[in-house]
Amino acid sequence: MCGAVRWSSRAPPRDVHHCHCSMCRRWTGGGFATLVWFGDDALVWHGTPAVFRSSPIAQRAHCGICGTPLYLKYDSRTDTAVAAGTLDRPQAVTPTHHYGVEGRLAWADIGADLPGRETRETW
Repeated sequence: MCGAVRWSSRAPPRDVHHCHCSMCRRWTGGGFATLVWFGDDALVWHGTPAVFRSSPIAQRAHCGICGTPLYLKYDSRTDTAVAAGTLDRPQAVTPTHHYGVEGRLAWADIGADLPGRETRETW
C-alpha cells in the first residue's frame, strides 16, 4: 500500500486460488485470501518484507511500515503465494479453485462454480 516493499516476477503465476483457511482469514483480516503462486526463482523483492512464523510449517510476510500482507511461504515448497491485492493488475489473474473449503464462511459468496479442495497442511 505504501510502496516501501514491492515485488516483480520473471515468470507467469503457477496457480491462483481463494483460500478460506482460518490462518489466511486472520492474516488478511477478511473472509478469505486470494493467493497467486510463483516459483521462488521468479520472484524479485524490492525492499525488505517483515517476515514472521505463522505456523510450524510456514512463514508469512507483510510490509513493516504499513502492514500490507505480502506473501505466504511453506517451508517445504519452492514456490511462494503472494496476496493478489499486491499485484499492479490483479484483474490479469483468475482464480481456478477454492482451497481450505472446510473453513469457508457461508457469506463468502464468490466463485460458486469453482472446484474446492480441503486443507492438506497440518501443524
